[in-house]
Amino acid sequence: MTGRIPIRDVRPVVERGRHPAKAVVGETFLVTATVFREGHDAVAANVVLRGPDGEPGPWTPMRELAPGTDRWGAEVAPDATGRWTYRVEAWGDPVATWRHTAKIKIPAGIDTELVLEEGALLHERAAKVAPVPLRETIARAAAALRDTTRPAPARFAAALAPDVQRVLARHPLRELVTRSGKLPLLVERERALFGSWYEFFPRSEGAVVKPGKPPVSGTFRTAARRLPAIAAMGFDVVYLPPVHPIGTTFRKGPNNSLSPGPHDVGVPWAIGSHEGGHEAIHPDLGTFEDFDAFVGRARDLGMEVALDFALQCSPDHPWVQKHPDWFQHRADGTIAYAENPPKKYQDIYPLAFDKDMPGLIAETSRILRLWMDHGVRIFRVDNPHTKPVVFWEKVIADINGTDPDVIFLAEAFTRPAMMHTLAAIGFQQSYTYFTWRNSKQELTEYAQELSGEAASYMRPNFFVNTPDILHEFLQDGGRPAFELRAILAATLSPTWGVYSGYELCENTPLRAGSEEYLHSEKYQLRPRDWESAEREGRTIAPLITTLNATRRRNPALRTLRDVHFHRADKDAVLAYSKTATSAQGSNTVLVVVNLDPHHTQEATVSLDMPHLGLDWHASVPVHDELTGETYHWGRTNYVRLEPGRTPAHILVLPPPATPR
Repeated sequence: MTGRIPIRDVRPVVERGRHPAKAVVGETFLVTATVFREGHDAVAANVVLRGPDGEPGPWTPMRELAPGTDRWGAEVAPDATGRWTYRVEAWGDPVATWRHTAKIKIPAGIDTELVLEEGALLHERAAKVAPVPLRETIARAAAALRDTTRPAPARFAAALAPDVQRVLARHPLRELVTRSGKLPLLVERERALFGSWYEFFPRSEGAVVKPGKPPVSGTFRTAARRLPAIAAMGFDVVYLPPVHPIGTTFRKGPNNSLSPGPHDVGVPWAIGSHEGGHEAIHPDLGTFEDFDAFVGRARDLGMEVALDFALQCSPDHPWVQKHPDWFQHRADGTIAYAENPPKKYQDIYPLAFDKDMPGLIAETSRILRLWMDHGVRIFRVDNPHTKPVVFWEKVIADINGTDPDVIFLAEAFTRPAMMHTLAAIGFQQSYTYFTWRNSKQELTEYAQELSGEAASYMRPNFFVNTPDILHEFLQDGGRPAFELRAILAATLSPTWGVYSGYELCENTPLRAGSEEYLHSEKYQLRPRDWESAEREGRTIAPLITTLNATRRRNPALRTLRDVHFHRADKDAVLAYSKTATSAQGSNTVLVVVNLDPHHTQEATVSLDMPHLGLDWHASVPVHDELTGETYHWGRTNYVRLEPGRTPAHILVLPPPATPR
């Protein structure tokens, strides 16, 4: 329904308000709307946030984003977690209308006294609705407008005094106030948006693998010895693949072979054996007491533990006997194992959700809460796109209804519609297509997509590799490729992640054309000699440490919604900036990356100076977080980026003198 003053197309909005837009505490985001009215009288607008307690939050004036467009916007920042609402208010601004008329008529001597009296009456009205301590400022303006002992221009100037305009800007005289409908806003903790993830297999840390002897698995106790090194690199989240018992039926051997030996350890995602299912711990890893100690050690080092949650079963899972109705059966009565033709996963039985969805929802919530009781507040959900959307919507609503700090990451490498829908219905984070975006055009378009409308509900996690994905760019580019991809992931996305071994630049594929690792850790133990790698310089851990420290120092790199690309005259050079503005000030980071891991690139970078809050002819000192050097940059800048030496610049700009 159109009100007295039309308000159209309020954004952000997710599925017409069916699902809430998302933000985290302190995150600034833009609310926009189309606002206009009949005739030529001035119109204005503001945003009103209402907090979880139902009380009105900050009242934020909107500005017209571009003259003549009728598109208004205001940046707002909720300051507490919970379920908020926001709405736009539009209203006639009689004082602004009068100022516009008076600026024309008074210099021309047209109806001067009448115009001044009309202004005095408006200011008297404004004084009555302003807070008591500020009324005198507006009343003085009204009196000055009626002071016939002074020239008309001086009387008019009194109403334009800065102190008068400041009061009226904050407490305007509003007529014909029209309000949009309330829209939902879910405000979550910062980790839902920002964090650095490190994935590793506990069973490989401290493992003993010797030719001719049965391998000895690592445990939570031995894996905990790796945590200080992970924390030293600046990671916030330690992510573990499934830690449950692994089935023996159709167990996979090394490199996904179908003929395992008697001591092959199997795939952690083939969950369940006679030792238990999703609520149990693999005996080789230890006990719940050991797991609790691991979580506690990570917490002491400033990290959270994320646990893989994979809703699938090995043929030996207790559910197969206890709940056979939870599985899909074939015509011959056998349970259908998982397939993604031509791939076959004989060691995994997928669940049939439509047979007993209430039962599966209840069991899933029970299992999640069990692990929550052991300190897990982040779950990386395996293949959620192969389960019904409504299932996840109900499970996440149940968990977050009592524990809103719990975060779910959707590992959904799937079609865009499913990926975006999972984010809209509750997943706090999502895997993305970043791994397959490598050219300048691909990266630019994808970053703009994620930081645009989608940013109001979908938060990306830029994993540079996973146990399943070793992209050909890393296979062919060697160490320089690993360095530049880490720089891109850590600066383009507020959340990024690496899978263990990335810092060693492991890049041997199973075969040509494959994204699988040779001797994949999914199928066997892979102990690594971290000390030798560090001693011999075979690690990019120092770069990763610098990246994570830079992210923590610079609020701009903890944001998603503001990424702006600048012109570089070489296709192999990408330049972009990110800015964060808060009550503490403004922070802008400019990143220039060589996308070519094989060749040195020289280019001219042309900056959009107004976007950076700078004059076109300005020259400012910029600090390079990678080298520690300080340069002076202006509108055009020469760069020389050499793989392995100076692959990129991460430049911190001084705060702008003028707003962007």
